[in-house]
Amino acid sequence: MKFSKLIPCSAVAAALAMVLAAPAIAQTTPGTPMPNKVPLSALAELPAMQDVSISPDGTKAAITLGSGNDFVYAIIDLVKGGKPKVYATAATYKEAGQRSVQSYGWATDRYLLITLSSRENLFGQRIDLRRLAAYDVETGKTIPLAWQDTTGDGANVLFVDREKARILLARQVDTGDTEMRFRYRVEWVDIATGKSLDIVQQPNPVVGGWFADASGVVRVGQSSNRDTGEEKMLYRSKAGDPITTVQKVKDTNFTGAGMRPVAFLDEPDMGIVSSNHEGRDALYKANMKTMTIVEKVFEAPGGYDAGGAIVDRYTRKVIGYTYFSDRRHQVFTDPALKEIGAFLDDGFGKGNWRIASYSKGHTKLIIGLSRPNQMEAFYLYDTASGQMQLIGHENATIKDGLMNPVSAIRYKASDGLEIEAVVTMPRLRAGQKKLPVVVLTHGGPYGVRDYAEYDQWAQSIAEQGYVVVQPNYRGSGGYGTEFVKAGRKDGFGTRMQDDLNDVVDHLGAQGIVDPSRACMMGWSYGGYASARAAQRDAARWRCTIAGAGVYDLPMMRDYDQGYLGSFGANYLAKGAASLNDVSPARNAGGKWSPILVVHGVRDPRVPIAQGRALAGALRAAGKKEGVEFAYIEQPKNGHYSVFFTKEERIEWLGSTAAWLDKFNPAYVQSDPDYAKRPPADPDVTAMAQRLFTVK
Repeated sequence: MKFSKLIPCSAVAAALAMVLAAPAIAQTTPGTPMPNKVPLSALAELPAMQDVSISPDGTKAAITLGSGNDFVYAIIDLVKGGKPKVYATAATYKEAGQRSVQSYGWATDRYLLITLSSRENLFGQRIDLRRLAAYDVETGKTIPLAWQDTTGDGANVLFVDREKARILLARQVDTGDTEMRFRYRVEWVDIATGKSLDIVQQPNPVVGGWFADASGVVRVGQSSNRDTGEEKMLYRSKAGDPITTVQKVKDTNFTGAGMRPVAFLDEPDMGIVSSNHEGRDALYKANMKTMTIVEKVFEAPGGYDAGGAIVDRYTRKVIGYTYFSDRRHQVFTDPALKEIGAFLDDGFGKGNWRIASYSKGHTKLIIGLSRPNQMEAFYLYDTASGQMQLIGHENATIKDGLMNPVSAIRYKASDGLEIEAVVTMPRLRAGQKKLPVVVLTHGGPYGVRDYAEYDQWAQSIAEQGYVVVQPNYRGSGGYGTEFVKAGRKDGFGTRMQDDLNDVVDHLGAQGIVDPSRACMMGWSYGGYASARAAQRDAARWRCTIAGAGVYDLPMMRDYDQGYLGSFGANYLAKGAASLNDVSPARNAGGKWSPILVVHGVRDPRVPIAQGRALAGALRAAGKKEGVEFAYIEQPKNGHYSVFFTKEERIEWLGSTAAWLDKFNPAYVQSDPDYAKRPPADPDVTAMAQRLFTVK
């Protein structure tokens, strides 16, 4: 493999300029350590390049470029180079009614399929509407695809017929029957005109989603009842057959019950399914008609859950599988890609690469390269010549610079359960012992986990001088069903909370951190955990930072009755004797650790009422704002990262760093490296003035 000069595809602004250097291979990815402390303004930047998708013929790619608060969606010429051809722009946050690009993929060399999303306020509830459009790269025109009479979701593509330039589209339609308004009809749609050609499947009152095979035949329907929890799978062997129910399950533990279809095989009634009936997610060959397993085809090494199948978007055949250890991995069964995967392992290190996109026949690949402490760089790889050309970097300022070291560890919780955690060490304090620590708790909580990879929040805090640890506490995903059930048995605010305490003790026993200099931060469930830590274990934590958390669990359960249904709302705590007992907002009295609370006004998942309830309870309990707690509302924040403006990212990370510096300084005079401490970040200083200035 050899590197060459870059493709000359300059970005729209100087901030997106590409690096013009050809790195050498040394059994890992290109990159050198960043020499100085990186300012928060650079760490908080939107991705300068992401979601690179190559065309079937490998001559061009669709990309997303970010700068400031804007995303630019463009096509780049991989042969001739030149400036990207922009076809859409969008701000970070979209006001009601404005559409944004959610995803895209090539239908043919001429047409790019674009999924558009619009956040709307309907009857007081924010929902996302989806529409599908095609962008014609030859004419520059955008074509709406079957928008007429579409209600909620009109962008579920089941099959792409590239020869006839048409798609099999499942969309929710208004047929005049109010009960069927949000059920899917399946029809062929012409890409060039956007017109519906032929209806192949009318809405079914039971089915909430359809799946088609490699020939474009609708074979599977699935449904779930939000109130009873029953999930059904319906199946037909071939076109024209009646569709009948072949599976009924109830996922009482929220771990994924029954068989879940992944791909169809050429053999009659045979498919690949995912199942955790042996205790971990694995992939099996199964008879879809009888729902019987024939054989196991893939399981993850090391006792982790398997991910999914990699299905070739052109042949619709299974060409590999994914799994997640402490890193994310692709394992290819296709002989040519398997050989390339081994080559990339040797050249860049296992887990340091991924095939992000590929042309028809896999002649051209988009390769993403990154070490755990490095943001991704995208390369075009010609499989015939072995030549790699740099397309661009995820971050325009840091580029391929190496940031704070990231690794995975294992520790024993106080009840003996083994838990994996990700540790980010402050690179500017190499060799120092007994450092201050921040426990960064992931959201979810169930089925979600953190990986030993670059994390914007962890890197931002480590750059200030803290050890950052991200525990995959019980209930996290990837470690089998019993691990998830352990979290549900001892749920919100109980044993799961102890796991967060235990990792500090573990690192303290090794001399890595000073347990008396510990704080916690997190978002969503992590925000809840931070508030619970401040309330339950005030003597342990010097401070906490809680973002978008659930603080009044009975209130949240009432909200989720409408959001998730009466069954779905049961994902909350099982282990707690009472939801009141583990609700920080209902236990605001007594001694608390100093807590910073941040919440988005437009949050549809955890409503702003939760943040206001906690802030109000703390005020009512007599706690002083700016001293014992602080409360920030972000007017445009919508819970998920796509709705974070850069200003809101800096506000969140800057206020976090300022809160930490006030109550748990990274550098104290007894530290051996105190005299060498880097200067304060101006964004952190500005947030400190805002938080602690007496009004």
